[in-house]
Amino acid sequence: MKKIVALGAVLLILWFLFSPAPIDPVSWQPPKDRGFVEEFEENDVLTNAEVFPVLESQGPEDVAVDRYGRIYGGLHDGRIVRFSYDGVVQETFATIEGGRPLGLHFDAGGNLIVADAWKGLLSIDEDGTISVLSTGHGGRPFAFADDLDIASDGKIYFSDASDTYNQPDYLLDLVEARPHGRLLVFDPSTGETDMLLDNLYFANGIALSQNEDFVLVNETGCYRITRYWLKGEKAGTSDIFVDNLPGFPDGVSSNRQGTFWLALPSPRNPKMDEMHPSTFTKKLVTKLPTWMQPGAIRRGTVVALNEQGQVTAAYHDSAGDRVYMITSVEEVGDYLYLGSLEAPFVARMKLEDLR
Repeated sequence: MKKIVALGAVLLILWFLFSPAPIDPVSWQPPKDRGFVEEFEENDVLTNAEVFPVLESQGPEDVAVDRYGRIYGGLHDGRIVRFSYDGVVQETFATIEGGRPLGLHFDAGGNLIVADAWKGLLSIDEDGTISVLSTGHGGRPFAFADDLDIASDGKIYFSDASDTYNQPDYLLDLVEARPHGRLLVFDPSTGETDMLLDNLYFANGIALSQNEDFVLVNETGCYRITRYWLKGEKAGTSDIFVDNLPGFPDGVSSNRQGTFWLALPSPRNPKMDEMHPSTFTKKLVTKLPTWMQPGAIRRGTVVALNEQGQVTAAYHDSAGDRVYMITSVEEVGDYLYLGSLEAPFVARMKLEDLR
């Protein structure tokens, strides 16, 4: 009996070692992580955030506020919920069947434009009626429409985080370290979608500059933000806006007054950085159950940057006691609104309390 058990164990180990991996990784040497020091210095400012619990589901990954001050968040179950300004009343605004709403932004007509991980780029009118705007480009369907921003001329800039891995498998994309993401633009006046940048490492948050002369796209997989120039002598080219961040950049937004707000849902995980140079290790790790793989570290972090890419402030809930896994941050009126991919709440902070 012992021999049979031992043989079974050997066969199991051999199967684990030599069975196909769910990813085709490449070796990558991450830059040295400086951690939360200097301009990213830790504090507990976000522990004072006002929190509005989400009922029955979770994960309001992005937050948008309409002209009446009502707060919107898209959930895991495909619903987009709407809170009253004070957070007391909560209702379902729309349900995207089989969808996962991520990026949210209102256009000039009051329509809620949605980047849905499964359904693509959508528009939802004030009555909750859903219209499909775009589902792919150049014969490549979107596998992971993620975030967006809208220019004054109505053009919608948005990201497809990966054309290979869907939203539930985002960790596989990050570990594989191949550039599967895109930056795109949809023109409502023509109904056409154009690609601005290809081969991005998990294309995520999107934000336009104050003068709309450039647009930012977060590359979560390599801890950086890329800038694509829309106007001027650099139009049509791109460069690195910020590099070697101490966390995974997710959502980014602009207050259109010279400040970008960046959400870092998790610090960099040392275990992930250590295994990136070894494709063999990455293949083995991704065969393990998800709970055994390197994942997000619980904390809340929001960063302010100017239009030159300099960090001007950083705010934290270092233990994640009040807010955590912040994936979006939007400045509206007197408040900063926070969304989270996994947490069961929408949060906000008064701007005057950010000090």
